[in-house]
Amino acid sequence: MPVSSLQMRTLVKEDYSLEISLTEIEVPDPGPDQVLVKVEAAPINPSDLGLLFGPADRNSVQFSGSADRPVVTASIPEAARRLVEGRIGDSMAIGNEGAGTVVAAGDSPAAQALMGKTVGMVGGEMYSEYRCVHVGQCLPLNEGTTAVEGASCFVNPMTALGMVETMRMEGHKALVHTAAASNLGQMLNRICQQDDVPLVNIVRRHEQESLLKDLGASYVVNSSSDTYIPDLTRALEETGATLAFDATGGGKLASQILACMESAAVKQMPEYSRYGSDVYKQVYIYGGLDVSPTVLNRTFGFSWGLGGWLLTPFLQRAGGERVMAMRERVAAEIKTTFASRYTGEVDLAGALKPEAVSVYAKQATGEKILITP
Repeated sequence: MPVSSLQMRTLVKEDYSLEISLTEIEVPDPGPDQVLVKVEAAPINPSDLGLLFGPADRNSVQFSGSADRPVVTASIPEAARRLVEGRIGDSMAIGNEGAGTVVAAGDSPAAQALMGKTVGMVGGEMYSEYRCVHVGQCLPLNEGTTAVEGASCFVNPMTALGMVETMRMEGHKALVHTAAASNLGQMLNRICQQDDVPLVNIVRRHEQESLLKDLGASYVVNSSSDTYIPDLTRALEETGATLAFDATGGGKLASQILACMESAAVKQMPEYSRYGSDVYKQVYIYGGLDVSPTVLNRTFGFSWGLGGWLLTPFLQRAGGERVMAMRERVAAEIKTTFASRYTGEVDLAGALKPEAVSVYAKQATGEKILITP
């Protein structure tokens, strides 16, 4: 077994500069209920960028170090420094999920059962050559599924399924999703088609609109179109969607969705009310593609909610039986419903080179980098 392993780490220094580098760490022996996995693939998700770069100014990025040990540095603007005060001097490992081969296992039956198998993993620190995790953090992949195919088996699939399950748990009957042409958005579209759930997709560009329509999406609304508001209202009238998941977070998008939901609901009212409709409308912000303030123009009555949604709290609320069913569905459909597509693959050092950073740092919809340690 290897004695040491390379791992990507991010550090905020006392001068509020950010440094990302590769560090050599000791490879631990797995405990009774743990396995040691040789990491073969790990995606860079938007949620990873929050730790990877944090609030650092992407325009200040500089590159140094050697070819096999590159170093990326960036400055953190004064206005954002309060956000990182708690992690100054704390070198932190990165990578929410990944997949690879179990090369060592603890002596419990559950750990031994995974020996030699290809598994997906969740739990952080995945941008490493080796990762030791608890068996409960592993998803055994079906025979014939590669690590690359299973690398994104947790964050996006469980988030997309979690959105549909949230809809059911809270009594809604249709969904709205923003940044809908992303890998996650395409998964959600496939789930909703299979489960006969009406889905309104909101995109920003014409090519994204065409992509989703080619994938069979029934409702695709372009927020850059001159007819965006009436198009969205019409889609909400036809679907009855009163629950939205917003990946952008900032700006007026959440307010626009709530206002269009209200317009659709008011048309169904038998008589006028100065308080608006009593149909409850909910928008959950689950991402931060737009870091500007969330602006609400309250033209949507008094029966509404705006909140945050994260996967881990949802899974705790959903309960073990529901979560197990979700995991089993992901494993069974990892090559179809939950398939992920990547615009490039890089090794650990390559992920810190200018050509790779320029792709994933801009968080462009549909562009996803895979690290193959």
